[in-house]
Amino acid sequence: MSLKRYQNELVVLLAFLLMMGALFYKKGQISSQAEYASTTKQAVSDFKEIVALKKVWADKKTSKKVEKLKLLIPAEKVKWSSKSKKLTASYKGLTAAELNKLVTKILELAVEIQKLEVQNKASFYDVEFKCKW
Repeated sequence: MSLKRYQNELVVLLAFLLMMGALFYKKGQISSQAEYASTTKQAVSDFKEIVALKKVWADKKTSKKVEKLKLLIPAEKVKWSSKSKKLTASYKGLTAAELNKLVTKILELAVEIQKLEVQNKASFYDVEFKCKW
């Protein structure tokens, strides 16, 4: 019967314990959200860095492929057009030996050939080459 005497105090104690539990739960949630936000921010910055490095690497790789083709044929016979990952080259007045070297080099490159058109004009050849990497 002594519990009835302290009934109000027990209710206040129970309410205080619930309030303390809610306070600790709230603090835990706030700290976990802050940790999640910082982890996400770090992941986004890492992703941006990876994308930037990949772009730089792709540009270097692209320039090496283009340089291999540029050194093969004299510059006055070639017209270049390069947009992001697509390359278009038009060759005019190639001899048979130059055509063979060019086609061999194109087939050795690790690119997706979209168009390779060869036209015979007398003893010379015109080539249009489009590729993507």
